Amino acid sequence: MTFSIAARCARTGRFGVAISSSSPAVAARCAHVRAGVGAVCSQNVTDPRLGPAALDLMALGASATGAVEALAGSRPYMAFRQVTAVDAKGRVAVFSGDKALGTVAVAEGTDCVAAGNLLATDRVPAAMVAAFEAAPGDLGDRLIAALTAGLREGGEAGPVHSAGLLMAGEEAWPVADLRVDWDETRPIAALADLWQLWKPQMEAYVQRALVPDAAPSFGVPGDA
Repeated sequence: MTFSIAARCARTGRFGVAISSSSPAVAARCAHVRAGVGAVCSQNVTDPRLGPAALDLMALGASATGAVEALAGSRPYMAFRQVTAVDAKGRVAVFSGDKALGTVAVAEGTDCVAAGNLLATDRVPAAMVAAFEAAPGDLGDRLIAALTAGLREGGEAGPVHSAGLLMAGEEAWPVADLRVDWDETRPIAALADLWQLWKPQMEAYVQRALVPDAAPSFGVPGDA
């Protein structure tokens, strides 16, 4: 019911996840990032605890592979789960349980890993990785390109209704946390539009938190 990509930007060290599903509010349950540590997707009969648990292990020094293997070998019901991870060195890992739904596929690339379940075709993750690796620009641009490529390749077996983009910068809070929790017709396109709105303001909001007297104003009364 989901296809996603977890990735690292080698230039900035930032991490991000782009994800879409037929289920509502998929990013609220499945996307996890942590500054300086990594990114994790926990999907397919989702256990949202797996994302923070994997990030905790990586924060303690485990590789992406070590973290995912530790969860796969110790947590109950892992046969139902699909987990991807990328760590601070760009290493990636993926686990798909044997009870994952429908057509299941994964693909690993440079600083990125994509996976999906109940897919229209097993080519979807590979298309996402190829698009991420080829796309120029900001990490967010590359993640949106990957998600769009996944949909173009067929996406889920049925229509998708939600999408999300979650990115960790240098601070403890996400530098981008954009979600389309329900859209009957174009959630990924709506997310791409939202990213284009957010992108030019993203760094200014970080500066407002850290050095508010030097931060630019957007000229909107009472803006956040």
